[in-house]
Amino acid sequence: MTSPLTRPERIAALHKAAKERILVLDGSWGVMFQRRGLDEADFRADRFVAANGYDERDQMKGNNDILCLTRPDIVSELHDEYFGAGADISETNTFSATVIAQDDYKLDEQAVWDINLEGARLARAAADRWTEKEPHKPRFAAGSIGPLNKMLSMSSDVNDPGARLVTFDQVYEAYRHQVKALNEGGVDLYLIETITDTLNCKACIKAIKDLEDEGLEPLPIWISGTITDRSGRTLSGQTAEAFWNSVRHAKPFAIGFNCALGADLMRPFIAELSRVADTLVAAYPNAGLPNAMGQYDEEPHQTAHFIEEWAASGLVNIVGGCCGTTPEHIRHTAEAVSKLPTREIPERPVAMRLSGLEPFELVA
Repeated sequence: MTSPLTRPERIAALHKAAKERILVLDGSWGVMFQRRGLDEADFRADRFVAANGYDERDQMKGNNDILCLTRPDIVSELHDEYFGAGADISETNTFSATVIAQDDYKLDEQAVWDINLEGARLARAAADRWTEKEPHKPRFAAGSIGPLNKMLSMSSDVNDPGARLVTFDQVYEAYRHQVKALNEGGVDLYLIETITDTLNCKACIKAIKDLEDEGLEPLPIWISGTITDRSGRTLSGQTAEAFWNSVRHAKPFAIGFNCALGADLMRPFIAELSRVADTLVAAYPNAGLPNAMGQYDEEPHQTAHFIEEWAASGLVNIVGGCCGTTPEHIRHTAEAVSKLPTREIPERPVAMRLSGLEPFELVA
């Protein structure tokens, strides 16, 4: 048995792999948990019960992140399934693991810390197992940092434009807490994902950068926004280019979009990012749009076909799947892009770039 790579060695391997080929992210976690038919006991186990101060009249079922603590065996199995399907990168099961989001389930700071720490450790262990098994194809663990269930840019009350449920400082502190635990657990990079509100994202970026200034080991940052519909804008109103201009200062390892749309509808926005971004471009769409029952009908070969066209057109460096995608979707996608070259990063001229909601025309 060989010794696992150190974190600097893993990060160097990640950058090297990204130059050599199109990298593949895993797929949906929610759909895979749903297929397991888990019940309330799976989510509570021995920890989140009345004896430990939790009201068992409150439902914990559906809080998938908590499974890092109560059913780590299933979390590990899903990492293995996605790595086995050809994924280079697998996310931690921590999408909603902030004190703000977990307040819906009345979890305290320690429980949220433990979710992130164990989620990172499970992903790290799986990635190390697969790297040892297939050293020619190193695997990586991405710390999943979701968008929160409260927004800084938009009012929580239609009758009060200034109403907010959280402050910037509260969001910042929630992300600091999550980032520290993910880093301690051993992730290789941070994935700030499914961003609907760019200001929330900027609070997370500031948390990461401040922690680095305080001595936390720096890690690559992958930023993934969400275009909510065919208007081509995020929920907080930005176009793809404006979104990039808002976060470019973080010098991210990758920028991209995920969720909300299927690959066919997401294409123009990925193409726009590919044009303007001087870093890696990543995209992981849903398996089409949900049907009337909220299910995703797009077959693995269909999703892979769309993503293959993106790759053949030189639009992407990293691909994967979001809602409704399974290990089979990732298997088809990995096979589809395996022989295609990764996107070349363009050199962008120095210029004033604006990140507001609308473009401005400068006149003499």
